[in-house]
Amino acid sequence: MDVFTTKSGRVRGRRAARDPGIVTVLGLPYAAPPFGVRRFREPQPTEPWDGVRDCTTFGPVAPQSAELPGAPSWSPGDEDILTLNIWTPADGPGDLPVLVWIHGGAYVFGSSAQPDFDGTTLAGGGLVVVTLNSRLGFEGFGHVPDADADSDLSDADADADGDVPVPGAGTSAAAFPDNRGLLDQIAALEWVRDNISAFGGAPDRVTLAGQSSGATSAACLTVADRARGLFRRAVLHSAVNAFATVEQAARTTAEVAAAAGVPVTRAGLLAAPPEALVAATDRVCERYAQDPGSGQRHYDPAIYGPVADGVLLTADPLEALAAGAGGAVELLVCHTTEEYWLLDAVGSSAKITSEEQLASFAADFGLPAPLVEGHRERLPDAPLLDVYLSLYSGLLFAEYSTRLAEAHALAGGRAFLARFDRRRDRAGGRVRAWHCADIPFAFGNLHEESVHFLVGGPPGAADQELSRRMAGAWAEFATHGEPGWAPLDGPAGSGATVRVWRTEAEEEADAARRPGGARRADGVRRVEDDRGAEHGFRDLWRTAGLPLLAP
Repeated sequence: MDVFTTKSGRVRGRRAARDPGIVTVLGLPYAAPPFGVRRFREPQPTEPWDGVRDCTTFGPVAPQSAELPGAPSWSPGDEDILTLNIWTPADGPGDLPVLVWIHGGAYVFGSSAQPDFDGTTLAGGGLVVVTLNSRLGFEGFGHVPDADADSDLSDADADADGDVPVPGAGTSAAAFPDNRGLLDQIAALEWVRDNISAFGGAPDRVTLAGQSSGATSAACLTVADRARGLFRRAVLHSAVNAFATVEQAARTTAEVAAAAGVPVTRAGLLAAPPEALVAATDRVCERYAQDPGSGQRHYDPAIYGPVADGVLLTADPLEALAAGAGGAVELLVCHTTEEYWLLDAVGSSAKITSEEQLASFAADFGLPAPLVEGHRERLPDAPLLDVYLSLYSGLLFAEYSTRLAEAHALAGGRAFLARFDRRRDRAGGRVRAWHCADIPFAFGNLHEESVHFLVGGPPGAADQELSRRMAGAWAEFATHGEPGWAPLDGPAGSGATVRVWRTEAEEEADAARRPGGARRADGVRRVEDDRGAEHGFRDLWRTAGLPLLAP
C-alpha cells in the first residue's frame, strides 16, 4: 500500500499508469484554501487530518476561465487549490534529487494537472518530481490597496497619465501582500523542504523549474531572499519579459475593479467573488486586444505579473541577477527559436500585416529602426507577419531568457544555455519550434495526444530520441549540476557553448549546409556565427538593447 506520512497527516497515492514502478501522489495540500478570511493574504498552513487522505486525483485548479485539453477546469466554489503532486520511484534508494515544476500560462491560466507535466518519465530517470498549483490572475498577482487607500480612485484615473496613489508601497510587511502567487510557490518549496524525505527525496537537492510565466516565477525566487536555501538549481524555459512596479499594478487593479463594477478598495475587491474578477480580467484584456491605440498591451494583453513590491522583490530578475542576487544557484536556461508563432497560431496575438502596423509596434515598444530593418534583411522572403513574430519572440522570450543566463554568468554564477530548434516532423514537413513545444520533449510526454498540436502530430523515432536526450539533460542537471555541456564563459554568441536541441537528422542536415560542417559527436557546438533566426538575432539585440517590459 503506497502510504506516506507528512507533517500534516498520512496520504495514499497510486501507481502510475505508464510505469508501475512509479508512485503518484496527487492533490496533496501544501497550504490552506486561500479564500474566505484568507483571501488575498499570505498562504497559511494546512490543517492536519486524521486517518489516511486519499491523494489519487488532481486537486482543483486556480480560478481562471481557460479550459485546457486533458486538464480540469475551474468552477466557482473550488477553493482547495494550493495543492501539489509527486511522482517518486516506488523502490527508490532515498535521498534522490527533487525537481519542482511551476507551470506557465501568462499568470492567469494553466495547472499542474496538464498532461504535458506528468512526471512519470523523469521519475523513472531517478528524480522525485513535484508539480504545483498556485494562485493566478487577480487572486495571485492583483494589487490590493491598503485599507486607507483612496476610495475615489476610478477607471478614469487608471487611464490617466498621472500616478496612482499607492499608500504603504515598499513597507516591510503587508496584510494583503503583492506577489501572492510567488508566496504560494515559496510555501510549496517550504513544504518540500519539510516533507519530501518521506517520499524518497533529498530536501537539500532541490531544483526549481518552470516555463514561460513559470520560468520568470522561478527567476524571481532565485533572486528573492525569502526563498534563499530552498533550492540549489533552477531550470528556466522561455522566461517572459514582464515585471511591474507597484504603481503599474495599482493601475491594473483600477481597471479590473471598474470592469467588475466594484470600488477600487480592499473592501470592494473582497466583495467581488473570484469568478467576477476572472470575468473582469477577461474584459480588460479583450478591450486592449480590440484597441490598436492602447499601446503595448494591445499586441498580447497579459495584464498580471510579478511586482517590485520592495518586500519580496526589489527589481526585475534580470537586473537582480546582474547585481549578483542569484548567489550560488545554478541556472539552466532554454528558449525556443520561434517562440511567438504559437501565440499567433492560437489567436492571442495581434495580426501585424502592414508597414503602418509594424511601425506602430516598433514605436510602442521603443524598438530602434536598425533592429527592425535587421530582422527584415535576414528574413528577405518572409511575410511581414513573420518579421513581427520574430521581433516579438526576441522581445518577450528569447533575448530576455538569454540575458538571464548571461547576467548570472557575468556576475560569477554558473549558467548553462540551450535553444530548442526542432522544426520537422517524421515526414519532413515544417513544424515550428514555437513556445511550449520543448516541454513535452523534456518531460518525456510526447505520447500524450493533447500535446500533438504543440509538437506537430504524433512523434517519430527521432523525436523520441530527442526527448530522451532532453529529459536526460534535466535529470543530470538536477542530480549533478551538469546537463552535458559547458557553462557560459561569456555572452552567448561570442564563442560560448550553447546547446541547440534538434533531432539527429536535423543535426546532420545542418552540418551538411555549413562549410566544413561535421557535427560534433555530442551534438554540442561552439556558437561562433550568431546571425539568423536560430540564434535569436543576438548581434542585433546586443546593439539595440532590450527594453524591460511591464505586463
